[in-house]
Amino acid sequence: MNGENFGASERLVNAAYVRQGAQGRRAHELRLRALLEQGKCPEDGWDESTIELFLHELAIMDSNNFLGNCGVGEREGRVASGMVARRHYRLIHGIGRSGDISAVQPKAAGSSLLNKLTNSVVLDIIKLAGVRTVTSCFVVPMATGMSLTLCFLTLRHKRPKAKYIIWPRIDQKSCFKSMITAGFEPVVIENVLEGDELRTDVKAVEAKIQDLGAENVLCVHSTTSCFAPRVPDRLEELAVICSNYNIPHIVNNAYGVQSSKCMHLIQQGARVGRIDAFIQSLDKNFMVPVGGAIIAGFNDSFILDISKMYPGRASASPSLDVLITLLSLGESGYRQLLKERKEMFSYLSSQLRKLAEVYNERLLNTPHNPISLALSLENLDKHSDMAVTQLGSMLFTRQVSGARVVPLGSLQTVNNYTFKGFMSHTNYYPCAYLNAASAIGMKKQDVDLFLKRLDKCMKTFRKEKSNGKDVPEMDNCTKHTSAGEAED
Repeated sequence: MNGENFGASERLVNAAYVRQGAQGRRAHELRLRALLEQGKCPEDGWDESTIELFLHELAIMDSNNFLGNCGVGEREGRVASGMVARRHYRLIHGIGRSGDISAVQPKAAGSSLLNKLTNSVVLDIIKLAGVRTVTSCFVVPMATGMSLTLCFLTLRHKRPKAKYIIWPRIDQKSCFKSMITAGFEPVVIENVLEGDELRTDVKAVEAKIQDLGAENVLCVHSTTSCFAPRVPDRLEELAVICSNYNIPHIVNNAYGVQSSKCMHLIQQGARVGRIDAFIQSLDKNFMVPVGGAIIAGFNDSFILDISKMYPGRASASPSLDVLITLLSLGESGYRQLLKERKEMFSYLSSQLRKLAEVYNERLLNTPHNPISLALSLENLDKHSDMAVTQLGSMLFTRQVSGARVVPLGSLQTVNNYTFKGFMSHTNYYPCAYLNAASAIGMKKQDVDLFLKRLDKCMKTFRKEKSNGKDVPEMDNCTKHTSAGEAED
Protein backbone atom coordinates (compact mmCIF):
# COMPACT_ATOMS: atom_id res chain seq x y z
CA MET A 1 0.00 0.00 0.00
CA ASN A 2 1.10 3.58 -0.58
CA GLY A 3 0.98 6.42 1.97
CA GLU A 4 -2.56 7.43 1.10
CA ASN A 5 -3.86 3.92 1.65
CA PHE A 6 -2.08 3.63 4.98
CA GLY A 7 -3.63 6.98 5.94
CA ALA A 8 -7.08 5.75 4.99
CA SER A 9 -6.50 2.63 7.07
CA GLU A 10 -6.19 4.75 10.20
CA ARG A 11 -9.94 5.35 10.10
CA LEU A 12 -10.49 1.63 10.61
CA VAL A 13 -7.55 0.55 12.80
CA ASN A 14 -5.69 2.36 15.57
CA ALA A 15 -3.27 4.83 13.93
CA ALA A 16 -0.31 3.58 16.00
CA TYR A 17 -0.86 0.05 14.74
CA VAL A 18 -1.15 1.22 11.14
CA ARG A 19 2.08 3.21 11.43
CA GLN A 20 3.81 0.14 12.81
CA GLY A 21 2.54 -1.87 9.82
CA ALA A 22 3.76 0.85 7.46
CA GLN A 23 7.21 0.66 9.03
CA GLY A 24 7.23 -3.09 8.50
CA ARG A 25 6.35 -2.57 4.85
CA ARG A 26 9.04 0.10 4.60
CA ALA A 27 11.70 -2.45 5.66
CA HIS A 28 10.79 -4.63 2.69
CA GLU A 29 10.78 -1.66 0.34
CA LEU A 30 14.26 -0.57 1.43
CA ARG A 31 15.58 -3.97 0.35
CA LEU A 32 13.88 -3.66 -3.03
CA ARG A 33 15.23 -0.14 -3.47
CA ALA A 34 18.80 -1.24 -2.74
CA LEU A 35 18.53 -4.02 -5.33
CA LEU A 36 17.13 -1.68 -7.97
CA GLU A 37 19.71 1.03 -7.31
CA GLN A 38 22.79 -1.18 -6.97
CA GLY A 39 21.92 -4.18 -9.16
CA LYS A 40 24.00 -6.42 -6.88
CA CYS A 41 23.28 -9.55 -4.89
CA PRO A 42 22.44 -8.53 -1.30
CA GLU A 43 25.04 -9.44 1.29
CA ASP A 44 22.48 -11.28 3.40
CA GLY A 45 19.72 -13.41 1.93
CA TRP A 46 16.13 -12.22 1.82
CA ASP A 47 13.25 -13.99 3.53
CA GLU A 48 10.57 -15.53 1.30
CA SER A 49 7.99 -12.85 2.09
CA THR A 50 10.26 -10.11 0.69
CA ILE A 51 11.01 -12.14 -2.43
CA GLU A 52 7.34 -12.90 -3.04
CA LEU A 53 6.40 -9.26 -2.52
CA PHE A 54 9.07 -8.26 -5.03
CA LEU A 55 7.87 -10.78 -7.63
CA HIS A 56 4.27 -9.68 -7.14
CA GLU A 57 5.29 -6.05 -7.68
CA LEU A 58 7.06 -7.06 -10.92
CA ALA A 59 4.12 -9.13 -12.15
CA ILE A 60 1.54 -6.36 -11.82
CA MET A 61 3.72 -4.23 -14.12
CA ASP A 62 3.04 -6.65 -17.00
CA SER A 63 0.04 -5.98 -19.25
CA ASN A 64 -1.53 -9.40 -18.76
CA ASN A 65 -2.06 -8.48 -15.10
CA PHE A 66 -3.48 -4.98 -15.70
CA LEU A 67 -7.00 -4.54 -14.33
CA GLY A 68 -9.29 -4.09 -17.34
CA ASN A 69 -6.60 -5.07 -19.87
CA CYS A 70 -8.01 -5.80 -23.34
CA GLY A 71 -5.63 -8.02 -25.29
CA VAL A 72 -6.42 -8.59 -28.97
CA GLY A 73 -3.07 -9.96 -30.14
CA GLU A 74 -1.76 -13.47 -30.57
CA ARG A 75 0.54 -13.25 -27.54
CA GLU A 76 -1.22 -11.63 -24.61
CA GLY A 77 0.00 -13.68 -21.66
CA ARG A 78 -3.08 -15.86 -21.58
CA VAL A 79 -2.68 -18.92 -19.35
CA ALA A 80 -5.35 -21.61 -19.11
CA SER A 81 -4.25 -23.11 -15.78
CA GLY A 82 -4.17 -21.17 -12.55
CA MET A 83 -1.57 -23.62 -11.28
CA VAL A 84 0.74 -22.74 -14.17
CA ALA A 85 0.17 -19.02 -13.57
CA ARG A 86 1.06 -19.38 -9.89
CA ARG A 87 4.12 -21.49 -10.73
CA HIS A 88 5.47 -18.57 -12.75
CA TYR A 89 4.30 -15.87 -10.31
CA ARG A 90 2.12 -14.61 -13.20
CA LEU A 91 5.23 -13.45 -15.07
CA ILE A 92 4.01 -14.89 -18.36
CA HIS A 93 5.52 -12.78 -21.15
CA GLY A 94 9.04 -14.20 -20.99
CA ILE A 95 12.10 -12.07 -21.73
CA GLY A 96 13.38 -10.19 -24.76
CA ARG A 97 11.75 -9.36 -28.06
CA SER A 98 11.70 -11.18 -31.38
CA GLY A 99 15.10 -9.81 -32.41
CA ASP A 100 16.98 -9.53 -29.14
CA ILE A 101 16.79 -11.61 -25.96
CA SER A 102 18.05 -8.63 -23.93
CA ALA A 103 15.55 -6.08 -25.27
CA VAL A 104 12.80 -4.51 -23.15
CA GLN A 105 9.20 -5.51 -23.92
CA PRO A 106 6.73 -2.56 -24.01
CA LYS A 107 3.89 -4.72 -22.65
CA ALA A 108 6.02 -6.43 -20.00
CA ALA A 109 7.93 -3.88 -17.93
CA GLY A 110 8.02 -6.24 -14.94
CA SER A 111 9.43 -9.21 -16.85
CA SER A 112 11.95 -6.92 -18.55
CA LEU A 113 13.05 -5.58 -15.18
CA LEU A 114 13.39 -9.16 -13.93
CA ASN A 115 15.67 -9.94 -16.87
CA LYS A 116 17.90 -6.90 -16.37
CA LEU A 117 18.20 -7.43 -12.62
CA THR A 118 18.99 -11.13 -12.99
CA ASN A 119 21.82 -10.43 -15.42
CA SER A 120 23.19 -7.74 -13.11
CA VAL A 121 23.04 -9.93 -9.99
CA VAL A 122 24.61 -12.89 -11.79
CA LEU A 123 27.44 -10.66 -13.06
CA ASP A 124 28.08 -9.63 -9.46
CA ILE A 125 28.30 -13.28 -8.38
CA ILE A 126 30.71 -14.16 -11.21
CA LYS A 127 33.00 -11.39 -9.98
CA LEU A 128 32.64 -12.65 -6.41
CA ALA A 129 33.58 -16.16 -7.60
CA GLY A 130 36.88 -14.94 -9.03
CA VAL A 131 36.57 -13.40 -12.51
CA ARG A 132 36.92 -9.81 -11.36
CA THR A 133 37.31 -8.18 -14.79
CA VAL A 134 34.24 -9.71 -16.46
CA THR A 135 32.21 -6.87 -17.97
CA SER A 136 29.00 -8.42 -19.30
CA CYS A 137 26.81 -11.50 -19.09
CA PHE A 138 23.29 -12.68 -19.71
CA VAL A 139 21.18 -15.66 -18.71
CA VAL A 140 20.00 -17.74 -21.65
CA PRO A 141 17.19 -20.34 -21.35
CA MET A 142 19.27 -23.15 -22.82
CA ALA A 143 21.69 -25.59 -21.22
CA THR A 144 25.44 -25.34 -21.77
CA GLY A 145 25.66 -27.22 -25.08
CA MET A 146 23.15 -25.09 -26.97
CA SER A 147 24.61 -21.94 -25.39
CA LEU A 148 28.00 -22.90 -26.83
CA THR A 149 26.31 -23.39 -30.21
CA LEU A 150 24.89 -19.86 -29.99
CA CYS A 151 28.41 -18.49 -29.44
CA PHE A 152 29.79 -20.39 -32.44
CA LEU A 153 26.96 -19.18 -34.67
CA THR A 154 27.71 -15.59 -33.63
CA LEU A 155 31.37 -16.05 -34.57
CA ARG A 156 30.31 -17.39 -38.00
CA HIS A 157 29.28 -13.86 -39.00
CA LYS A 158 32.60 -12.45 -37.88
CA ARG A 159 34.74 -15.17 -39.52
CA PRO A 160 32.75 -16.33 -42.57
CA LYS A 161 35.65 -18.28 -44.11
CA ALA A 162 36.37 -20.32 -41.00
CA LYS A 163 35.19 -23.94 -40.86
CA TYR A 164 37.24 -25.55 -38.07
CA ILE A 165 37.02 -25.45 -34.28
CA ILE A 166 40.11 -26.60 -32.41
CA TRP A 167 39.04 -28.64 -29.41
CA PRO A 168 41.29 -30.24 -26.79
CA ARG A 169 39.50 -33.54 -26.23
CA ILE A 170 36.97 -33.80 -23.42
CA ASP A 171 34.69 -36.86 -23.53
CA GLN A 172 31.33 -35.24 -23.00
CA LYS A 173 28.78 -35.44 -25.78
CA SER A 174 27.00 -32.10 -25.58
CA CYS A 175 30.09 -29.92 -25.92
CA PHE A 176 31.18 -31.97 -28.96
CA LYS A 177 27.72 -31.84 -30.51
CA SER A 178 27.54 -28.08 -29.93
CA MET A 179 30.19 -27.63 -32.64
CA ILE A 180 28.52 -30.08 -35.05
CA THR A 181 25.11 -28.46 -34.57
CA ALA A 182 26.59 -25.05 -35.42
CA GLY A 183 27.87 -26.52 -38.70
CA PHE A 184 31.60 -26.62 -37.96
CA GLU A 185 34.21 -29.34 -38.13
CA PRO A 186 35.78 -30.17 -34.77
CA VAL A 187 39.52 -30.72 -34.84
CA VAL A 188 40.22 -33.00 -31.90
CA ILE A 189 43.51 -32.43 -30.08
CA GLU A 190 44.44 -35.45 -28.01
CA ASN A 191 45.58 -34.85 -24.44
CA VAL A 192 49.01 -35.74 -23.09
CA LEU A 193 49.52 -37.95 -20.04
CA GLU A 194 51.56 -36.31 -17.27
CA GLY A 195 51.71 -38.67 -14.31
CA ASP A 196 48.07 -39.63 -13.80
CA GLU A 197 46.73 -36.40 -15.30
CA LEU A 198 45.53 -35.76 -18.84
CA ARG A 199 46.63 -32.26 -19.83
CA THR A 200 46.37 -29.94 -22.81
CA ASP A 201 48.83 -30.52 -25.65
CA VAL A 202 49.55 -26.83 -26.23
CA LYS A 203 52.17 -27.48 -28.91
CA ALA A 204 49.73 -29.62 -30.87
CA VAL A 205 47.13 -26.83 -30.72
CA GLU A 206 49.54 -24.29 -32.15
CA ALA A 207 50.82 -26.70 -34.77
CA LYS A 208 47.27 -27.39 -35.94
CA ILE A 209 46.55 -23.66 -36.24
CA GLN A 210 49.62 -23.28 -38.44
CA ASP A 211 48.64 -26.31 -40.48
CA LEU A 212 45.04 -25.21 -41.10
CA GLY A 213 45.73 -21.49 -41.37
CA ALA A 214 44.52 -19.12 -38.68
CA GLU A 215 41.89 -17.57 -40.98
CA ASN A 216 40.24 -21.00 -41.36
CA VAL A 217 39.89 -21.55 -37.62
CA LEU A 218 36.66 -20.25 -36.07
CA CYS A 219 37.95 -20.51 -32.51
CA VAL A 220 39.67 -22.58 -29.89
CA HIS A 221 37.08 -24.34 -27.69
CA SER A 222 38.64 -25.09 -24.30
CA THR A 223 37.31 -26.57 -21.05
CA THR A 224 37.73 -25.90 -17.34
CA SER A 225 35.47 -28.23 -15.34
CA CYS A 226 35.86 -31.89 -16.31
CA PHE A 227 36.03 -35.47 -15.03
CA ALA A 228 39.35 -36.62 -13.55
CA PRO A 229 41.93 -37.70 -14.60
CA ARG A 230 41.28 -35.02 -17.25
CA VAL A 231 42.14 -31.66 -15.70
CA PRO A 232 41.28 -28.10 -16.78
CA ASP A 233 42.90 -26.92 -19.97
CA ARG A 234 45.99 -24.74 -19.86
CA LEU A 235 43.90 -21.62 -20.34
CA GLU A 236 46.71 -19.09 -20.02
CA GLU A 237 48.82 -20.72 -22.73
CA LEU A 238 45.80 -21.21 -25.00
CA ALA A 239 44.72 -17.59 -24.47
CA VAL A 240 48.18 -16.35 -25.48
CA ILE A 241 48.11 -18.50 -28.64
CA CYS A 242 44.66 -17.17 -29.54
CA SER A 243 45.88 -13.61 -29.04
CA ASN A 244 49.01 -14.17 -31.12
CA TYR A 245 47.07 -15.68 -34.04
CA ASN A 246 44.00 -13.42 -33.66
CA ILE A 247 41.68 -16.39 -33.12
CA PRO A 248 38.61 -16.24 -30.83
CA HIS A 249 38.62 -18.34 -27.67
CA ILE A 250 35.44 -19.85 -26.19
CA VAL A 251 35.64 -21.55 -22.78
CA ASN A 252 33.26 -24.28 -21.61
CA ASN A 253 33.07 -23.50 -17.88
CA ALA A 254 30.05 -25.75 -17.32
CA TYR A 255 30.36 -26.19 -13.54
CA GLY A 256 33.40 -24.00 -12.95
CA VAL A 257 31.77 -21.07 -11.12
CA GLN A 258 31.84 -23.13 -7.91
CA SER A 259 35.61 -23.59 -8.23
CA SER A 260 37.96 -20.72 -7.41
CA LYS A 261 40.68 -22.52 -9.39
CA CYS A 262 38.59 -22.67 -12.57
CA MET A 263 37.57 -19.03 -12.21
CA HIS A 264 41.18 -18.02 -11.59
CA LEU A 265 42.22 -19.75 -14.83
CA ILE A 266 39.64 -17.71 -16.75
CA GLN A 267 40.72 -14.48 -15.06
CA GLN A 268 44.39 -15.14 -15.83
CA GLY A 269 43.67 -16.23 -19.40
CA ALA A 270 41.84 -12.97 -20.06
CA ARG A 271 44.67 -11.01 -18.44
CA VAL A 272 47.55 -12.47 -20.45
CA GLY A 273 45.79 -13.37 -23.69
CA ARG A 274 42.37 -13.74 -25.26
CA ILE A 275 39.11 -15.19 -23.97
CA ASP A 276 36.02 -14.03 -25.85
CA ALA A 277 33.30 -15.79 -23.86
CA PHE A 278 32.90 -18.37 -21.11
CA ILE A 279 29.73 -20.37 -20.56
CA GLN A 280 28.44 -21.93 -17.33
CA SER A 281 25.40 -23.94 -16.36
CA LEU A 282 22.81 -22.58 -13.95
CA ASP A 283 21.79 -25.92 -12.45
CA LYS A 284 25.35 -27.11 -11.78
CA ASN A 285 26.52 -23.89 -10.13
CA PHE A 286 23.38 -22.47 -8.50
CA MET A 287 21.24 -25.53 -7.70
CA VAL A 288 18.23 -24.62 -9.86
CA PRO A 289 16.33 -26.80 -12.37
CA VAL A 290 18.08 -27.75 -15.62
CA GLY A 291 17.50 -25.48 -18.60
CA GLY A 292 19.61 -22.35 -18.27
CA ALA A 293 23.15 -21.07 -18.69
CA ILE A 294 25.17 -17.88 -18.35
CA ILE A 295 27.15 -16.50 -21.28
CA ALA A 296 29.78 -14.06 -20.00
CA GLY A 297 32.76 -12.21 -21.37
CA PHE A 298 35.12 -9.26 -21.31
CA ASN A 299 33.82 -7.34 -24.33
CA ASP A 300 30.36 -5.85 -24.00
CA SER A 301 29.76 -5.59 -27.74
CA PHE A 302 30.54 -9.26 -28.40
CA ILE A 303 28.26 -10.48 -25.58
CA LEU A 304 25.55 -8.19 -26.96
CA ASP A 305 26.06 -9.70 -30.41
CA ILE A 306 25.51 -13.18 -28.95
CA SER A 307 22.31 -12.08 -27.23
CA LYS A 308 21.02 -10.63 -30.52
CA MET A 309 21.71 -13.94 -32.27
CA TYR A 310 19.06 -15.67 -30.13
CA PRO A 311 15.90 -15.84 -32.30
CA GLY A 312 12.65 -14.74 -30.70
CA ARG A 313 11.58 -14.23 -27.13
CA ALA A 314 12.69 -16.62 -24.43
CA SER A 315 11.40 -18.31 -21.31
CA ALA A 316 11.92 -16.30 -18.14
CA SER A 317 11.94 -19.43 -15.95
CA PRO A 318 15.74 -19.83 -15.68
CA SER A 319 16.15 -16.11 -14.91
CA LEU A 320 13.40 -16.27 -12.31
CA ASP A 321 14.85 -19.41 -10.70
CA VAL A 322 18.39 -18.09 -10.35
CA LEU A 323 17.26 -14.64 -9.14
CA ILE A 324 15.06 -16.18 -6.43
CA THR A 325 17.93 -18.47 -5.40
CA LEU A 326 20.55 -15.73 -5.18
CA LEU A 327 18.22 -13.37 -3.31
CA SER A 328 17.50 -16.20 -0.86
CA LEU A 329 21.17 -16.99 -0.34
CA GLY A 330 22.71 -13.55 -0.54
CA GLU A 331 26.43 -13.17 -1.15
CA SER A 332 27.24 -14.53 2.30
CA GLY A 333 25.15 -17.65 1.71
CA TYR A 334 26.74 -18.35 -1.67
CA ARG A 335 30.23 -17.82 -0.27
CA GLN A 336 29.41 -20.32 2.48
CA LEU A 337 28.32 -22.89 -0.12
CA LEU A 338 31.62 -22.41 -1.99
CA LYS A 339 33.54 -22.86 1.26
CA GLU A 340 31.62 -26.03 2.15
CA ARG A 341 32.21 -27.46 -1.32
CA LYS A 342 35.97 -27.11 -0.88
CA GLU A 343 35.78 -28.78 2.51
CA MET A 344 33.75 -31.66 1.06
CA PHE A 345 36.30 -32.10 -1.73
CA SER A 346 39.08 -32.52 0.84
CA TYR A 347 36.95 -34.91 2.87
CA LEU A 348 35.92 -37.00 -0.14
CA SER A 349 39.54 -37.15 -1.29
CA SER A 350 40.86 -38.35 2.08
CA GLN A 351 38.12 -40.96 2.51
CA LEU A 352 38.50 -42.33 -1.02
CA ARG A 353 42.24 -42.64 -0.46
CA LYS A 354 41.63 -44.71 2.69
CA LEU A 355 39.15 -46.94 0.85
CA ALA A 356 41.59 -47.40 -2.02
CA GLU A 357 44.26 -48.72 0.33
CA VAL A 358 41.87 -51.34 1.72
CA TYR A 359 41.31 -52.81 -1.76
CA ASN A 360 44.84 -52.36 -3.08
CA GLU A 361 43.76 -49.57 -5.41
CA ARG A 362 44.80 -45.95 -5.39
CA LEU A 363 43.32 -42.50 -5.66
CA LEU A 364 44.74 -41.13 -8.90
CA ASN A 365 46.97 -38.09 -8.39
CA THR A 366 45.12 -35.25 -10.14
CA PRO A 367 45.97 -32.08 -8.18
CA HIS A 368 44.94 -29.77 -11.04
CA ASN A 369 41.32 -30.96 -10.95
CA PRO A 370 39.51 -29.10 -8.13
CA ILE A 371 36.13 -30.85 -8.37
CA SER A 372 36.42 -34.42 -9.68
CA LEU A 373 38.38 -37.41 -8.32
CA ALA A 374 39.22 -40.80 -9.79
CA LEU A 375 39.74 -44.11 -7.99
CA SER A 376 41.68 -46.77 -9.89
CA LEU A 377 39.97 -50.11 -10.56
CA GLU A 378 43.01 -52.06 -11.75
CA ASN A 379 42.57 -55.07 -9.50
CA LEU A 380 38.83 -55.14 -10.04
CA ASP A 381 39.41 -55.09 -13.79
CA LYS A 382 41.63 -58.16 -13.44
CA HIS A 383 38.83 -59.97 -11.63
CA SER A 384 36.76 -60.40 -14.81
CA ASP A 385 36.12 -58.67 -18.13
CA MET A 386 32.80 -57.24 -16.94
CA ALA A 387 33.67 -56.45 -13.33
CA VAL A 388 34.05 -52.71 -13.86
CA THR A 389 30.67 -52.27 -15.55
CA GLN A 390 29.11 -54.58 -12.97
CA LEU A 391 30.37 -52.26 -10.25
CA GLY A 392 28.57 -49.40 -12.00
CA SER A 393 25.40 -51.47 -12.10
CA MET A 394 25.65 -52.31 -8.43
CA LEU A 395 26.11 -48.68 -7.43
CA PHE A 396 23.21 -47.60 -9.60
CA THR A 397 20.82 -50.16 -8.12
CA ARG A 398 21.93 -48.96 -4.67
CA GLN A 399 20.78 -45.44 -5.60
CA VAL A 400 24.25 -43.95 -6.02
CA SER A 401 23.93 -41.31 -8.73
CA GLY A 402 26.63 -39.24 -10.36
CA ALA A 403 29.47 -41.72 -9.90
CA ARG A 404 30.84 -43.08 -13.20
CA VAL A 405 32.83 -46.21 -13.86
CA VAL A 406 35.16 -45.98 -16.85
CA PRO A 407 36.29 -49.30 -18.34
CA LEU A 408 39.23 -49.59 -20.70
CA GLY A 409 38.81 -49.43 -24.45
CA SER A 410 35.22 -48.21 -24.82
CA LEU A 411 34.26 -47.12 -28.33
CA GLN A 412 31.66 -44.42 -28.89
CA THR A 413 30.44 -42.84 -32.13
CA VAL A 414 29.09 -39.31 -31.88
CA ASN A 415 27.79 -37.73 -35.09
CA ASN A 416 29.93 -40.06 -37.23
CA TYR A 417 33.07 -39.40 -35.16
CA THR A 418 34.41 -42.49 -33.36
CA PHE A 419 36.26 -42.02 -30.08
CA LYS A 420 38.50 -44.73 -28.65
CA GLY A 421 38.57 -45.04 -24.88
CA PHE A 422 35.47 -42.87 -24.66
CA MET A 423 34.82 -41.29 -21.25
CA SER A 424 38.52 -41.50 -20.39
CA HIS A 425 39.43 -38.48 -22.60
CA THR A 426 42.20 -40.39 -24.36
CA ASN A 427 42.59 -43.37 -26.66
CA TYR A 428 44.47 -45.46 -24.09
CA TYR A 429 44.39 -44.63 -20.39
CA PRO A 430 46.54 -46.96 -18.24
CA CYS A 431 43.72 -48.24 -16.01
CA ALA A 432 39.98 -48.43 -15.48
CA TYR A 433 38.67 -46.12 -12.77
CA LEU A 434 35.66 -44.71 -10.94
CA ASN A 435 34.77 -41.01 -10.84
CA ALA A 436 33.19 -39.09 -7.99
CA ALA A 437 32.86 -35.33 -7.66
CA SER A 438 32.41 -32.83 -4.89
CA ALA A 439 29.93 -30.32 -6.27
CA ILE A 440 28.16 -27.39 -4.66
CA GLY A 441 25.50 -28.44 -2.15
CA MET A 442 27.12 -31.79 -1.34
CA LYS A 443 26.94 -32.78 2.34
CA LYS A 444 29.10 -34.95 4.58
CA GLN A 445 26.30 -37.49 4.85
CA ASP A 446 26.30 -37.83 1.04
CA VAL A 447 30.00 -38.67 1.09
CA ASP A 448 29.64 -41.11 3.98
CA LEU A 449 26.70 -42.93 2.41
CA PHE A 450 28.46 -43.16 -0.97
CA LEU A 451 31.58 -44.63 0.62
CA LYS A 452 29.55 -47.08 2.67
CA ARG A 453 27.78 -48.39 -0.43
CA LEU A 454 30.96 -48.45 -2.52
CA ASP A 455 32.73 -50.38 0.23
CA LYS A 456 29.89 -52.91 0.33
CA CYS A 457 30.10 -53.42 -3.45
CA MET A 458 33.88 -53.85 -3.36
CA LYS A 459 33.54 -56.40 -0.53
CA THR A 460 31.17 -58.40 -2.72
CA PHE A 461 33.79 -58.63 -5.46
CA ARG A 462 36.49 -59.58 -2.95
CA LYS A 463 34.28 -62.31 -1.48
CA GLU A 464 33.36 -63.74 -4.87
CA LYS A 465 37.00 -63.67 -5.98
CA SER A 466 38.08 -65.57 -2.89
CA ASN A 467 35.41 -68.18 -3.69
CA GLY A 468 36.52 -68.37 -7.30
CA LYS A 469 33.15 -67.15 -8.58
CA ASP A 470 32.03 -64.35 -10.86
CA VAL A 471 29.67 -61.69 -9.59
CA PRO A 472 26.20 -62.30 -11.09
CA GLU A 473 25.48 -59.98 -14.01
CA MET A 474 22.77 -57.34 -13.75
CA ASP A 475 20.03 -57.02 -16.34
CA ASN A 476 21.08 -55.35 -19.59
CA CYS A 477 19.13 -52.14 -19.03
CA THR A 478 20.60 -51.47 -15.60
CA LYS A 479 24.09 -52.43 -16.67
CA HIS A 480 24.00 -50.02 -19.60
CA THR A 481 22.68 -47.13 -17.54
CA SER A 482 25.13 -47.40 -14.71
CA ALA A 483 28.14 -48.21 -16.82
CA GLY A 484 28.45 -44.49 -16.82
CA GLU A 485 27.46 -42.50 -19.88
CA ALA A 486 28.97 -39.07 -19.31
CA GLU A 487 26.25 -36.64 -18.32
CA ASP A 488 25.42 -34.15 -21.09
